[in-house]
Amino acid sequence: MAQQMKTLAKETALYGISSILGKFLNWMMVPLYTYVLANSSEYGIVTNLYAWTALLLVILTYGMETGFFRFANKNTDEAGKVYSTTLVSVGLTSLLFAVSCYLFSQPIADLLGYSNHSEFIAMLGIVVAMDAFGCIPYAYLRFTKRPIKFVALNLFAIFINIFFNIFFLVICPWLMQKQPELVSWFYNPKYGVGYVFIANLFSTALVTVALTLEVFVVKFDFDFALLKKMLRYSLPLLVLGIAGIMNQTLDKILFPFLMPDKALAATDLGIYGATSKIALVMLMFTQAFRYSYEPFIFAQKKDKNSMDSYADAMKFFIIFSLFIFLGMVFYLDIFKYIIQRNYWVGLQVVPIVLLSFIFQGIFFNLSLWYKLTDKTHFGAYFSIIGTTIIVSLNILLVPTFSYMGCAWSAFVCYFTIMIISYYFGQKYMPVKYDLKTIGIYVAVAMALFGASFLIETTNVVISVLYKTALFSMYVLLMIKRDFPLNTIPVINRFFK
Repeated sequence: MAQQMKTLAKETALYGISSILGKFLNWMMVPLYTYVLANSSEYGIVTNLYAWTALLLVILTYGMETGFFRFANKNTDEAGKVYSTTLVSVGLTSLLFAVSCYLFSQPIADLLGYSNHSEFIAMLGIVVAMDAFGCIPYAYLRFTKRPIKFVALNLFAIFINIFFNIFFLVICPWLMQKQPELVSWFYNPKYGVGYVFIANLFSTALVTVALTLEVFVVKFDFDFALLKKMLRYSLPLLVLGIAGIMNQTLDKILFPFLMPDKALAATDLGIYGATSKIALVMLMFTQAFRYSYEPFIFAQKKDKNSMDSYADAMKFFIIFSLFIFLGMVFYLDIFKYIIQRNYWVGLQVVPIVLLSFIFQGIFFNLSLWYKLTDKTHFGAYFSIIGTTIIVSLNILLVPTFSYMGCAWSAFVCYFTIMIISYYFGQKYMPVKYDLKTIGIYVAVAMALFGASFLIETTNVVISVLYKTALFSMYVLLMIKRDFPLNTIPVINRFFK
């Protein structure tokens, strides 16, 4: 079992490289956007439209990633047929979506309030379609245990995206001043935020071309009967996925419609979007864990010690999540410099967003019981409950409390569905989680977080030193209870 945890940790780390760097791109682009874009309302456009694309990506994959893992692991001899069938299905629906967005870009733009820039809709529609199709080759790489190839393709996508963003937002404006004849034939200095979407379109197209090599690794074998079985399994996950992603993005989608002052709404949404990026470290970890955990739970199903493995995975996930939480909130005086000073007014949302991400990660961890027992409709029910909570609270709180209402709505949403999922999981597939150890870590982490407010000072050095001492206490707890130094690679050379 220890070896299984090491394998899971290794794959989490490998997948995490691309996940962390991908999210780090968002980090690095935030200061760029806050300095280059005219004002926070333009960044609000990015926040709003990318919230829509996240939702649409879930719809266009309609649970087929998990469906692929389920049916490919169920009969590994038929894995090629499962992969081919999944590719055809997702590929056709993605193509139809891209064509529709292109043809109806103006009416959609009018509806969303971007009437003067219907091309934003067309570009993002094509990007989402390519991303949805690309999810299946990526899933096949995870299934065939090729994390190196997975990471390499992700890194390629990341660096290409970085390049085009820097090219359009930094290099082209500089060349317009120094040698305008080089770029004036294609570059418009007034287009501003539009180049964010152009950069995304170019980079996604190149990555899609690279992924086509993984499309032809198996013999084409489409099975309509198999597709019907997969859809029967996966469509409840679509409801789950829609509700889940809406819980993450719905506040940013609804925000412009809930604030009475539309100008203030655009400005506040930009602030909320920028400050929320600081909490992305937690999302990086949960996403890296998700990439390795979903194949892990299906592969472990036949192991007699699988329940112990699931319990250990939950415990270690929570331990490291709290480690990241404390590291982020204790050093927020340093992390805040990744965004422009004008956005600092929104930093109070960071601890709330971090805790919401932890609840979200635990909820995903708990999802193993309804995925393994083929009761995926429960996941849909839970996420619908969460969506109802987040919509209701946003409508109630946002008009008065602006983005703080968004943050607390997400907090309540994920905490609630986490508790409900745990209750039903213990009923249908009881896992003996180490609640005592988990409780100790949670209690200590919250106590240290509370203690960080006991000394308030404007001296950053004193504040960081004090919080470093608090952070060290949590690290010592980890070493004492679960991570003896003589068991940690490299470090164990110096400790017996």
